[in-house]
Amino acid sequence: MKTTIKNLALLGLIALPTTAIAGVSSTVTAVSDYTFNGVSQTDNSPAIQASLDYASDAGWYVGSWASNVDFGSGDDTWLELDFYAGHFLQLSERVSLDAGIAYYTYHGDSFSDEYQYPELYTKFGYASSVGQSELNFWYTWDYFGVDTGHYIMMAAHTFSVAEGHDIRVSFDRSTSLDEDKWAWDGDKAYNHYRAEYMTSWKGFDFNLAVEDTSMDTDASDTRAVLSVARTFAF
Repeated sequence: MKTTIKNLALLGLIALPTTAIAGVSSTVTAVSDYTFNGVSQTDNSPAIQASLDYASDAGWYVGSWASNVDFGSGDDTWLELDFYAGHFLQLSERVSLDAGIAYYTYHGDSFSDEYQYPELYTKFGYASSVGQSELNFWYTWDYFGVDTGHYIMMAAHTFSVAEGHDIRVSFDRSTSLDEDKWAWDGDKAYNHYRAEYMTSWKGFDFNLAVEDTSMDTDASDTRAVLSVARTFAF
């Protein structure tokens, strides 16, 4: 019952507009496990997530995203609420660039706000006859509020196996710039591998992923993750 109340409260944080607003959309997602670069943020449990976004015809956008979280025993943080703004550019028929800034906030415990941190991101896309390739980079100077730099580099490729059926494979590496302040399973960095199948049916988007990391922890071991999402445009 406690989890149900929290999930309902989460959805209530992002109220849907009652009148049509050009460029506004919202996505509600149910996922079997909220993983962030292969690491569970919900103690290997399901999550309800929601977003609210505005995008202009010129490529500028702002938005917010929320999910329930569970960092384990002794930590009552239960909500992650993020904000972001950026600009998407179609540089050529094949090449695109998406750059912006995000801010992660956490809520539920007296010290949850100590986790919050900003992050800059840049995403390059390249469309070809064999699918969509990506090269993405994220950087923060205050990872999880511990006053240290941290960056993530990702390469990914999406291709179609049939009309309406896509496969995406990705590899990313997360690196701490100060092991004394933040380490991943005792190391400064770890690798994350993910393969996912994506399709849609009657307005619902389905994603089935298999992922693993180079770490050996319960929160980052091999797992399958299923999500179902619905996007509403206003």
